[in-house]
Amino acid sequence: MDDDISPNHSYRLAALDQDFILSDSMRGVRFQLEYAKPEEELRRWRIRSTLVVFGSARVRADGPGHQPFLYEQARAFGRLASQRGGALDVSEGGYRDNVIATGGGPGVMEAANRGAYEVAAPSIGFNISLPHEQVPNPYTTPQLTFRFHYFAMRKMHLAMRANALVVFPGGFGTLDELFEILNLQITGKAPPVAIVLFDEAYWRSVINFQALVDLGMVSAGECALFRFANTAEEIWTQLVAGGLKLPTR
Repeated sequence: MDDDISPNHSYRLAALDQDFILSDSMRGVRFQLEYAKPEEELRRWRIRSTLVVFGSARVRADGPGHQPFLYEQARAFGRLASQRGGALDVSEGGYRDNVIATGGGPGVMEAANRGAYEVAAPSIGFNISLPHEQVPNPYTTPQLTFRFHYFAMRKMHLAMRANALVVFPGGFGTLDELFEILNLQITGKAPPVAIVLFDEAYWRSVINFQALVDLGMVSAGECALFRFANTAEEIWTQLVAGGLKLPTR
């Protein structure tokens, strides 16, 4: 009888058995791992709060129409927010505040990360595995560039440290992220944060907010949860007016 049982599947250490870890029964464990790994690194970097920037991955610095303006304003916001919000200096108590966080991909996300990069501030990229449009942009801090399989856990990390949300024009993904944060606010599942929609004409053309109010689907107070801005400087002004928490010096 052969006493060497080491090659058998059942004998592998569970933590080193990829077939087991990737099995259906371990989905909950994988979900937990996608929470724990970024959390550990964010704590190591002493990141207490973030400014989350959403927007289209399809915007290009040299794209058609309004795209170069959107890109440059997201880039400018990444710069000024990093300089003014506390990302550059570890505040008293040893924490960084209002660090730029995006989905880590191209377009608006790249622009915001690029602005932070240009002033030597750390910034976060919460990437996700997708068939297209989602590869890390070159401006996120390498140690703060994460890759997710589960949208739900990625969204949780985007939301859980957010001091504010800035939403540039975008498509289905951007709308999904915006409405999820708004719903968390309305239902009291997350603390209130400042929310600014960039390019008021765009948002009023793609969403008839007043119709939602008139038809009784949302309240006027719920529509007051967000503000509009049309320049990077105006975003900052509206965030501060909306209660953005700034570190004490």
